[in-house]
Amino acid sequence: MSSSKCREFIGDDSSVLGEHINKHLNERFDVILGHRRLSIIDLSEKAHQPISNENKNIWLVFNGEIYNYIELRKELIAYGHIFKSKTDSEVVVHAYEEWGVDCVKKFNGMWAFAIWDQDYQRLFLCRDRFGIKPLYYFYNCNKFVFASEIKAILRLLKEERIPNFGIISLF
Repeated sequence: MSSSKCREFIGDDSSVLGEHINKHLNERFDVILGHRRLSIIDLSEKAHQPISNENKNIWLVFNGEIYNYIELRKELIAYGHIFKSKTDSEVVVHAYEEWGVDCVKKFNGMWAFAIWDQDYQRLFLCRDRFGIKPLYYFYNCNKFVFASEIKAILRLLKEERIPNFGIISLF
């Protein structure tokens, strides 16, 4: 997907929608994260997404709410993390920096998120334990697309959409 295609999605509260994360860093693939934001906790521009750490090697798009983010924020500050916003999204970024994928064991809430770890060239997708926040994906040999709504994925796919009846029968 091109950066211009990514920016076609207009956010509810925010027009900062997409970030071409690894442009000119990796010729094998592009990583573009986009987000439509409905501001709940931190209404400032500092909380726009995608959100990154200070080094810009960890990027996050997040849908949900971490109920215990204030306690986690205090713990992360004690470990030396510096915050630029008051949002729970930034807590997720720093929690991943501190604890890796085990960070989700500390979260109390409902969420679906994606973290791009530039150093490891790894995408970490996660949904809350009860599946309150949806997370859908499409994968073929040359494309991986994920979203919290199926219609967003369908809008991005150019190829003919043929259902996989073998998979559908499993649901």
